[in-house]
Amino acid sequence: MKDQQRIKNVHRILGIDPGLAFTGFGIVDSVDNRIKLVTYGVIETSSKDSHSNRLTKIYDDLSAIIDKFKPNEAGMETLFFAKNAVSAMGVAEARGVVTLCLAKHGILCGEYTPNQIKQSVTGTAAADKKLVEKCVKILLGLEKEPKPDHASDALAGAITHLNFSSVLRRL
Repeated sequence: MKDQQRIKNVHRILGIDPGLAFTGFGIVDSVDNRIKLVTYGVIETSSKDSHSNRLTKIYDDLSAIIDKFKPNEAGMETLFFAKNAVSAMGVAEARGVVTLCLAKHGILCGEYTPNQIKQSVTGTAAADKKLVEKCVKILLGLEKEPKPDHASDALAGAITHLNFSSVLRRL
């Protein structure tokens, strides 16, 4: 009976850092108010492939990850427009593919600004990437920072969603 109860208390979150060349993903479980790493990595596409094939690869690989790990919800960073409009367009398209994939799998996705993610994981919105990586390592009880940084950013998105969604569940 306790095992069944414990299974009901598991909340699995998929974090995603969308990008055309690298889409980071990270999956964490919340069990009895503790965060546990499940897996992380990147979906990598080649600039030598056609644009449509790159987007299809992101969709197909993410679908396989969802099918294998069965997350309940997802967290993803909102689109941040930097000076490079060309790369921002690729990120926007990858983000659209990710959003479609999540919707097709019936997964609710929370969206968070870069500052919300930094604040949630490190305690300050002024954190740099190195501090985010260090805090992700600490929060997940890892021996070293998750690499590459796209995967670490995805894990930070998952942790942020878990933090925000647990607050909403208590209301």
